[in-house]
Amino acid sequence: MSTPFLRRIDLRGQTLDAMALRSVVPRADVDVAAALASVAPICEDVRTRGVPALLELTERFDGVRTTDVRVPAHALTDALAALDPQVRAALEESIRRARLVHADQRRTSTTTQVVPGGTVAERWVPVGRVGLYVPGGRAVYPSSVVMNVVPAQAAGVTSIAVTSPAQKEFGGSVHPTILAACALLGVEEVYAVGGAQAIAMFAYGARDADGTVVVQPVDVVTGPGNIYVASAKRYVQGVVGIDSEAGPTEIAVLADATADPVHVAADLVSQAEHDPMAAAVLVTDSTALADAVEEALVGRVAATKHAGRVEEALRGRQSAVVLVDDVDAGLAVVDAYAAEHLEIQTADARAVAARVRNAGAVFVGAHSPVSLGDYCAGSNHVLPTGGTAAHSGGLSVQTFLRGVHVVDYDERALREVAPHVVALAQSEDLPAHGDAVTARFAGEQR
Repeated sequence: MSTPFLRRIDLRGQTLDAMALRSVVPRADVDVAAALASVAPICEDVRTRGVPALLELTERFDGVRTTDVRVPAHALTDALAALDPQVRAALEESIRRARLVHADQRRTSTTTQVVPGGTVAERWVPVGRVGLYVPGGRAVYPSSVVMNVVPAQAAGVTSIAVTSPAQKEFGGSVHPTILAACALLGVEEVYAVGGAQAIAMFAYGARDADGTVVVQPVDVVTGPGNIYVASAKRYVQGVVGIDSEAGPTEIAVLADATADPVHVAADLVSQAEHDPMAAAVLVTDSTALADAVEEALVGRVAATKHAGRVEEALRGRQSAVVLVDDVDAGLAVVDAYAAEHLEIQTADARAVAARVRNAGAVFVGAHSPVSLGDYCAGSNHVLPTGGTAAHSGGLSVQTFLRGVHVVDYDERALREVAPHVVALAQSEDLPAHGDAVTARFAGEQR
């Protein structure tokens, strides 16, 4: 028998707390901090030299020599006109469903009357300008255009720019399917810049050699990318807001003996084809299922287009079968793992899914594969990776909104609370804070 694709981690008979589980679940070796040494000079070059630096970096890293970083408007309309009708129909349906879901994420401003004459309102205000990164390495991702643009538009962002790596085979422009997706969404500002330099371009803006502003800086940068994109986002965080530092994609499947091994194998392969560093994890209490999945993987990996990439991902240390005593123990494992994508393929899958605490997105039952969420479920596929789903959510309308508190007290309401403000100010040895209140009533008889 050939060597199994997935190594096995046997946790049966063990009682492990959350700390112990976090140390044993499989993880990819991704060191974003180490990449900063490479990324920092790139970002600083873009910050200081602007467009000339972008053009040189595009030639160095993408093998494309261009004279302009912005994609001309006619290229977007031409790409849409030439788009395969079936792909266009699929994109339009993806957009329609995503808009339905994201429209319901809009926040409602609230006003609370704290006391008579004293209110605190919370207004939800969209950021003014966003820069959306769309990968363009091993694959083309028009779906990522949809997932980034739709929530920004639903939030009410008025200035949206998209960037994606320049493609040699398309004359140094962005892949035409990405351009077509931008055109469908009404996005007109598109740049042919990839990698860390694209993140720096959005964070700092970019001027031409003569000082003309070519790219205005943004307030928030979002979108997935490789380790250099993630590292660049860490470098510029604080200058701009970011959604997350996305790492390699992950799928975890919590399954019991009722799961179909062909479905499980197909879903593991589907995410493994993204990247050799992609993680594919099966958590199960059934050794029979684990064996059947391995058997199904043999033929499925051999038959898939990107077999080499898939096999490398499945055999990597980031992928494994985790054997547990029961579904409850499996839930503890997947919560410790905090997967980007988590499938529940068990008996009573909805009830099990309702108990999950940590996941970027949860896919319930046999007919909700991750691939559905990647394209046409209506959910967002820009999700937290590397265990960050334990504290962060995926891209949503909230990513592009800021809550602003508006405090409105009249004289009577301030007078009533003044002694409390003064007492707290004195307790913190900040007497001028109290004076700022009492100054409003100076000269009054007490």
